[in-house]
Formats: sequence, structure tokens, C-alpha cells
Amino acid sequence: MPPINLTTIFRRADGHFRHGWWAAAFLLILFVCLLPILLISAHYGYTIGIWEQAALLLAVTWLCQVLRRQPFTEVTGRFDAAWWRDLAVGLAAGAALMALPALVLLLCGWVRFELTAIAPATFAMAVLTMLGVAIAEELLFRGFLFQRLIAGVGVWPTQLMMAGLFLLTHLGNSGLHGPAALLATINIFLAGVLFGQAWLRTRRLALPIGIHLGANVMQGNILGFAVSGTDSQSWLIARLATAPDWLTGGTVGLEGSLPGLVCLLGLLAVLYRSPAAK
Repeated sequence: MPPINLTTIFRRADGHFRHGWWAAAFLLILFVCLLPILLISAHYGYTIGIWEQAALLLAVTWLCQVLRRQPFTEVTGRFDAAWWRDLAVGLAAGAALMALPALVLLLCGWVRFELTAIAPATFAMAVLTMLGVAIAEELLFRGFLFQRLIAGVGVWPTQLMMAGLFLLTHLGNSGLHGPAALLATINIFLAGVLFGQAWLRTRRLALPIGIHLGANVMQGNILGFAVSGTDSQSWLIARLATAPDWLTGGTVGLEGSLPGLVCLLGLLAVLYRSPAAK
């Protein structure tokens, strides 16, 4: 029996560390950085804000890229004209993803909308919060970790794994209960796959960030539905009529509705039919 070369456990034939070890390093560094922050915040009763979470993920991603001797833009994509175009396309697609099922509910008489007296500054801050959510979640679930796993174990294992983790982080939301919860579980998982496919389509985070942000702002801040079971400051209030929760989404939001599922599958099909970037 030939001797076992232990270096092959850690390094590929080209001498570089295996992608799985880089994924593990990302999680370890994130844990080491996050643990003292959590302990200090718990001691002082301080809640870590979404932009602080995004900043931490940016820092850990940057550090991992420094260790790999690769540019930060390998993860995010270069901030050129194509990046901003993808962001704009994503914003439009995400907004349509929620506007279309809302239109179905409106035409069927299952929802009516009322204007609120929200101040422009309050609305702007609510949208800014949604931007932080989109950046933080896409960095975590479609950033360094996702991309190293894609390179290491392939597309489908990574897509299923990361979409599952994306779902798990949403299951504790307060409004995620009732008859619409099962449909919401399916939709949130598929949304994770959708965002992953958006990255595969472009190899830039702009498109998944845009879709994520456009969907959340349209659903929560403009139309006034809950977002994954969580309420937010909005321009309109969605008043649901008496109808099954699996049709309207109930307390979950449009993510828990059948029209939402149909639109999600439609956008997913469009992305899968589009050629992936190399």
C-alpha cells in the first residue's frame, strides 16, 4: 500500500488549499469575531443592528480574500457598469415578483390597500434597513461561503445546502405560523435557490442583492404586507379579506401565498433558462 500523503487532505494538486477548508475558515473566523460581540451585546442589553451585521460579514469576507491572495471583487463582482445594470434589473425583477401576486389578490377582491401617514424620513430609514438585510443575507448565503462550496462540491449540493440554511434563519420569525407557514417554508427555500441561481447567472452579487431588495421593499415597505412574517414601516397597509391563508399569505406575507409561489417559480424558470456566466 502506498504511503498516505496527508498534504492532499488540505491541498489540491495545484498546491492551493481545498475549497472546503476555505469555507470552514470563513465560518471559524466569523464565529471568533461574532462571539465576543454577542457576549458584550447581551451583557449591555444591546441589539446588533443589520448594518453592523453587514459590516462584520464584509470584514470577514475581505479577510478571507486577503488570506487567499484574491481581490475582494472576486466575491462581489467588479463594480463596473455591468454590476449596476444587474442591480437595476434585480430591483425591477424583485419588485415585480411581489407586485404581480398582490395584483392577483387585488383583482380577486382578497386585499384592499389604505394609505398611511408615514413620514418620508421614516420610509427612507425602513428602505435602508431592507438594503442592509439584502446585503448581509446575500454576503452570508451567496458570498464567500457559497462560492467556495460551489467550487468544491458543485452547484446542486451547494444550492440545496445554502437554501436550507437560508430557510432555517427565517423559521423563527414571529408571523411565520398558521396554514400559510407550510407554503411559506417552500417559498423561502425556493427563494434561496432563486438567489443562488441569480449569482450563477452573472457571477456577481448585484443581481441577487437587487432581487432580494426589490422584493422586500415592494412587499413590506410599499404594499404593507409582512415580510417572511415580520411587519415593517410601509407606504400602504394591506387589509386582507376573508380568504384562505394559503391564497393571501395571511400573517406571513405574499411569500406564504399560492400566487407568490407561482410568480417565484416563473422567475426561477427564467433564470434557469438563461445561460450561466463562466
